Amino acid sequence: MLASRLLSILMVLQARGRVSARELAAQFEVSVRTIHRDVDQLSAAGIPVYADRGRNGGFALMDGYRTKLTGLTQPEAEALFLAGLPGPAAQLGLADMLSTARLKLIAALPASVQPGAERISTRFHLDPAPWFRAADPHPALQVVARAVWNAQALKLRYRPAGKSDAQPRKLWPLGLVLKAGVWYLVAQSGKSIRTYRMANIHDAEMTEETFARPADFNLAEHWNESSGSYEANVWRCHADVRLSPAGVELLELLGPRVAASARETARPDHDGWIRCTLPIESVDQGLRELMRLCDEVEVLGPPELRAKTTATLSAMTRRHRASVGR
Repeated sequence: MLASRLLSILMVLQARGRVSARELAAQFEVSVRTIHRDVDQLSAAGIPVYADRGRNGGFALMDGYRTKLTGLTQPEAEALFLAGLPGPAAQLGLADMLSTARLKLIAALPASVQPGAERISTRFHLDPAPWFRAADPHPALQVVARAVWNAQALKLRYRPAGKSDAQPRKLWPLGLVLKAGVWYLVAQSGKSIRTYRMANIHDAEMTEETFARPADFNLAEHWNESSGSYEANVWRCHADVRLSPAGVELLELLGPRVAASARETARPDHDGWIRCTLPIESVDQGLRELMRLCDEVEVLGPPELRAKTTATLSAMTRRHRASVGR
């Protein structure tokens, strides 16, 4: 544990420059006194760590000092190569750089670690697109990625879901997120931070205008909060249904949240069926989703959803009967 922390402290100093003892203590969840002892041990081992006193002081490595990655363990090296799977990197235009970086990392690793790290690419493959659906087109992804990296404003046209026309917009890009095979841009628009689906972005152009990122913005934290809020707000309605045993199995088609709601609200009914409550976005969306369960579901409510289901099934029956013999 101590050796691992010492190596981690060294890597943090090498990557970030000057870091205060308090920051290191918070990152490694130890006391400030422990950090001082760790730095003393690094110094005793010949690592040129020096301390700056004062309000803006901290620990830093001597200018020009670099260490090789000889401290990587076998699992750590394998994890790095697993994180570098080529699919998303190729979409961002980084495939060649990733390949070069992998070669450099292999060369820097101890000989005993190299075979296990190289084995990752032959035994794991990342295919982020869901079943039965091709990946979204991303004509603007590489332009947007450069704007994110360089903190430069974007001019583009954006077509929101359900709209036929794309409208011009100026955005300040803060980050890119790959969610279930779909790329999203998180960007500042005016005073608000919004999320844009990359497949709906057209004619993106990086301007010469730079901007300062919000000092307190954290992409991962923002994404977790906004995606959780989105999911909570999307499921505004509920459907009361009866499900056969086969219907319960088919619920996975509607997503894990729907299946979890069914388990939490399940009440035994006659003939081996169960009654439960399922989250839906709207009556129309609920109808489309529940139709995927065929005759393994009976809609009990709300009345509008039950009436619309009855009307839809009746219209389908009439249409199919009328088409017989054509």
